[in-house]
Order: sequence, then structure tokens, then C-alpha cells
Amino acid sequence: MVKKSRLLQGLMVLGVAMAFLVGATAADCAPKKDKDKIVIGQAISLSGPLAGGVAISGGKIYELWVEEVNKNGGIYVAEYGKKLPVELKRYDDKSDIGTMSNLIEKLIVEDKVDFIFPPWGTAWLFAAAPICNKYGYILIGGPGGAGKLKELSLPYFFQVLNFSETQAPVLASIFKEVGVKSVAVIYRADLHGIEFGKSLIPDFKKKGIKVKMNKSYPDGIKDVSPMLKEAKSLGVDALVVACYPPGGMLFTAQAMELDINFNAFFLTVLPFSPPLFKGTFGKAIEGVMGGGAWNAKTSPGAKELVEKFKAKFGEEPDYWGGLYYWASLQHFQKAIEKAGTLDQKKIRDIMATQKFETALGPFWYDKDRFFVNHPGEIGQWQKDVFEVIDPGVKRTAPPEYPKPNWPKKAK
Repeated sequence: MVKKSRLLQGLMVLGVAMAFLVGATAADCAPKKDKDKIVIGQAISLSGPLAGGVAISGGKIYELWVEEVNKNGGIYVAEYGKKLPVELKRYDDKSDIGTMSNLIEKLIVEDKVDFIFPPWGTAWLFAAAPICNKYGYILIGGPGGAGKLKELSLPYFFQVLNFSETQAPVLASIFKEVGVKSVAVIYRADLHGIEFGKSLIPDFKKKGIKVKMNKSYPDGIKDVSPMLKEAKSLGVDALVVACYPPGGMLFTAQAMELDINFNAFFLTVLPFSPPLFKGTFGKAIEGVMGGGAWNAKTSPGAKELVEKFKAKFGEEPDYWGGLYYWASLQHFQKAIEKAGTLDQKKIRDIMATQKFETALGPFWYDKDRFFVNHPGEIGQWQKDVFEVIDPGVKRTAPPEYPKPNWPKKAK
């Protein structure tokens, strides 16, 4: 009788335990309901010297992507059993790297955002990547790029934009193709400029192009006429300037003012921007080369992006990073949907290993998580279009050489 009672008690305990386990399993499998949106934080330059760059390159693409995602109801996340709209939470880093670093930590630690979007600028990206990696947050690089990022161990960082290591050899090949014999290289004295300056020299030399001038200039410079005159006095065929938009505007404006012409005129950062570069100098930019590149002819998705961007902002997008950033966000969204969760590690693993179709075509990262399928490296303004002039299948037009002289000023 005692044994029977103990057996009955044991069965009751087991039954309760089983009921608990079944309940717990069912609860685990049921979609979570305690989330109504995905919050993405971004510390970016909304004021200060870089604010102009943000406005013409990169900043608006993130706004457009959030709008497009939300128009479609959001991103479907299986663990919540529904689409979640996206909110972009932005702080102004005032073009200061220290402020940007503090704000990223605030977004992660205090605001507890779900994801982080990148700041603007190579040096800023270089500072942000280790912070995000420390907290296990994915950081998809935007406007900025540096080969030095490969030297760091940052498994959560993804490089999107092309930069010196891919652009320099293509520029040298184009120069060789059109017959450039000598070049002057001038570069901004920061991570972007120094890296470009160093990368360009060996590629030019490999192609037998003589580098007759190689000088840096400080940020904030107001007069570059001595460097322009020196380059001209050396009789070089091409002027190459590794710069940010303020420097590029200065070199272009003073070259025009002094009527100093070169057969090739290349700026790393600026010509890609129709609102700023074309809007300021008009048809005088014919033949100017710049970093990039893509245009509406690159793919059906690229054409669609141009149309969407013009419809929302009333201007053309930038023809360097615009399509790259847009496609990287489409790749990111598909990785989230495939993961079915907002878990950074699971999404990161999918992003690092899988290829998805995007507006520019197939999008994937190499073993170092650097995007490789660039639609173009070098662009040139030709008859109101920023043509891709890379040798090979991505070329949308052959290079124009020599560049037309600057228009004569009316007297």
C-alpha cells in the first residue's frame, strides 16, 4: 500500500514536471511579442566641417532605405512573428572623432539600440569599428575606407566602400591606356589622404608613369595655388589630389581661376557629387575624373535607385558610395530575415558567408569581410553623366583624354 502511494506521488511529480517542460517549450517556440520596432543608432556629422560631406554622400541613402523598408511594413523577423518597422536614431558628432566615439557607446550602452549605422569619414570609421566590435555590434562601413582596417581583428566590421587598394591600380591602368607620362600627386594629411598618396605611387611606377611631385597639404588650407603652379611648372600630364570635398572644391576653383590645365584632373572625393560639384561648376567639369563609380546604366537596380533618390530629394545621388551603401543595406536586411532573429552573432555569420542579390547585382564579402563586387573604381564626367571608365566589362564609356581646358572666363 505504501509502495503504491509513493508510485502515485512520483507520477504526479513527473506529470507536473512534464507539464512545466511542455509549457516552457511551447513558450520558447511561440513568437515573441515584446518588440514593436527595430532601432538603429547612428552618430554622424550633422554639423561641422564634415556635415557637407554627409549631406551629399551617404547620409541621405540611410534615410531613404529606412523609408523604403517602412513603406513595405518593415523587416520580417521570425522570432517576433511579424514585420518590424525601423527607426533611425541619430546624434550629431559635430565632425569630432571623440564625440562620435562617445555617442556610439551611448547608443549601445544607454540607449540599447538594436544596430549601429556608420559615421562619415575614413578616420571616423577607423575609430568606430573597434568600439562596435568590443560590444559585439555589427558595423557595416559606409562613407570611408582604409586598408589599415584589415590589420585589426574586427569580426563584426564589414567594409563596403572601395578605397586606395582597388582604385589606385585602376587609375594607373587608365592613365597608361590614354598615354599619361607624368603625374603630380597631392594629398590631404590624414588617414584618407596619406593612404591614397602612398598607394598611388607604386602603381604609377609599375605602369612607367613618372611621379614628378608628391606633397601633402593640411586640413583647413585656404590657398593651394602654390601647389598648382608648381605642378604646372613641372609639366606633368595629370594632377591627382587625394582630398575631401572642401579640398576638392578649392583645387578645382583655384585651377579654374588661374586657368591652370592638365590633360587629366583627378580628385578622390568630390566629383561623384552632382549637387555639389556639378551644381557649383556646371559644364566646366567635363573630363574631370573622380573616385567611384556607378551610374544609372550600371544595373536596373541602379537606375531604380537614381529615380527613387531624385523623387525624394530632388537631386541625383552620389555616384561613388550611394549604390554601395544601398546594396549593403539590402544585403543586411536579407541576412536579418534569413536569421529570423536580431541576434548580432547569427546575423553577422550570415552576412560574412552568404551572397544575396541586390540593386547592384550579387553582393557578398571576402574572407576579411570587405565587399569586392564594386560596380566601378574610377568615374569621369562626360556630357552630364559620371561615366565608369574602368578597363573591362564595367566600363560605361571610354575615358576622355585629354580633358577639355577650363572654359575661358568672360571679360
